[in-house]
Amino acid sequence: MMNYVCDDLRSEHEGILFGISILEKMTALIEGNQSIPLEDLYEMIGFFKLFADKCHHGKEENLLFPVMIEFDLTLDGVLIKVLLTEHSEGRIYLSLMTDSLTDQYHRDDFIASSKNYCELLRKHIQKENTSLFPLADNNIPANRQEALSTAFEKFEEEVMGKGTHEKLHETLHKFEKKYLEQV
Repeated sequence: MMNYVCDDLRSEHEGILFGISILEKMTALIEGNQSIPLEDLYEMIGFFKLFADKCHHGKEENLLFPVMIEFDLTLDGVLIKVLLTEHSEGRIYLSLMTDSLTDQYHRDDFIASSKNYCELLRKHIQKENTSLFPLADNNIPANRQEALSTAFEKFEEEVMGKGTHEKLHETLHKFEKKYLEQV
């Protein structure tokens, strides 16, 4: 069976969705007036800024989308425009979450931005998994998919640095124990 170029991106989606479940739990605890250490919130936002946005969205924007445009796999440009708009919207929510934690903590702003971000990302991932990735997997020639996979690995190492991917997953597991497994 052939490995598709988007398998790497689908796998990253699983990590992002796991991070969303942790952020949603943190947000629910805050809504319930429980205290969450600010450093945990900053670390979670940092995960999304580095892993979801800089690395994952970076691979799509800098590597996958240009190849899809080259092979005219953009559905008249609409699909990629929508996805790029959603990437930008996600960056705004991340900034709003960060801003809500600085100076004087703005609990309600954090909750609203977090909820909006999680909802946006869930819908965005669904759209990519069901529309974008099958389109790319089924229409980009195998040799170009192999070249893209290699470029993805190189991009990840250049953007995040060696071993960072593993450290980010350790962060998720730490927060899983702290927030998802608590009674």
